[in-house]
Amino acid sequence: MKLNLQKPLVIFDLETTGLDLVKDRIIQISYIKVYPDGKETRGNEIINPEKPISADITALTGFSNEDVKDKPTFKNIASKLNEEFKGCDFAGFNSNHFDIPLLAEEFLRAGIDFDFSKCRLIDIQTIFHKMERRNLAAAYKFYCGRKMEDDFEAHRADQDTEATYRVLLGQLDKYNPETEPEVERQLKNDMGFLADFSKQNNNVDFAGRIVWAELKDKNGNTIKDKEGNPVLTEVFNFGKHKGESVADVLKYDSGYYSWILGGDFTYNTKQVLTRIRLRESKLL
Repeated sequence: MKLNLQKPLVIFDLETTGLDLVKDRIIQISYIKVYPDGKETRGNEIINPEKPISADITALTGFSNEDVKDKPTFKNIASKLNEEFKGCDFAGFNSNHFDIPLLAEEFLRAGIDFDFSKCRLIDIQTIFHKMERRNLAAAYKFYCGRKMEDDFEAHRADQDTEATYRVLLGQLDKYNPETEPEVERQLKNDMGFLADFSKQNNNVDFAGRIVWAELKDKNGNTIKDKEGNPVLTEVFNFGKHKGESVADVLKYDSGYYSWILGGDFTYNTKQVLTRIRLRESKLL
C-alpha cells in the first residue's frame, strides 16, 4: 500500500549510549524519507557521541568506541539533518517516547531549534500495542509474515528502520477500512489520523514535566469553547506546583522558572517553559 501523504514522512530509528534523555547521546541515526509522490530516499549516519560507549551498549548494538572515534559528532551533521527533516512528519517504533525526545535534545545542544510541535508524530509501536500489544519482532512476523531475524540484523538502526517501514505498510493493509469490517480496528491512510492514534499521553514537553489539563473557572467547573470542547491549559506535573497552571506559577513564583532553567531538566522542557513565559509576557 502506498502512503497517503500531504508532506514527506521520515521513518527513523536511533541507537544510543543509553536511555537517559539528559545524559545519553546518539550513536546511529537511520531514516527513510518518503515523499507524497512515492519517491523514497534513505540516510544512515554513524555518530561520535562524545562520551564512552559501555560494554553493555556495545554488546547490544555492535558499536564500540573504536567504531565511532573518527565519525562526525551530531553537531557536525545537525545542519544537514535540519534541512533534510524540515517540513516533514515523523514515524518510528517507540519514537514518541524516546527517539523524538532524544533527537530534539541533540538538535538543541547543537543550537538548532527544530520545532517538533509542528510535525505529526506517528508511533508505530503505539499503533501495534493498541492493535496487537507486542514488540517489533512480533509485529514484523504478524504483519509481514516472516521472522525478523531471517531478514535483518538485530539492534542496528538501519535494519530496524527498514522493518519499521514494512510494519507500517502492513498495518495499513491489514486495517484498511475497505477490508476491515470492525470500525474500531480500522486505520485511515492519513498521517493526521495516525498521529492522533499514536498519542498515549497529554504531555506538553516530551519528558512530561508539563501536561495539558482542563481549564477550570473559580467554581471548579470546566470551561468549554464554542464547540463545547474543554479548554486546555498547561500545568506542572511535578514538584511543589504539581497540578497548578504554568502561567499562574510564572506570575507569582518567578524564581521557579530560573530554578528549572538551571536544573537537571531536558533542554526541551526548558524550551517549552520559555515559550509559555514569552507567550504570557505578551499578554500582559
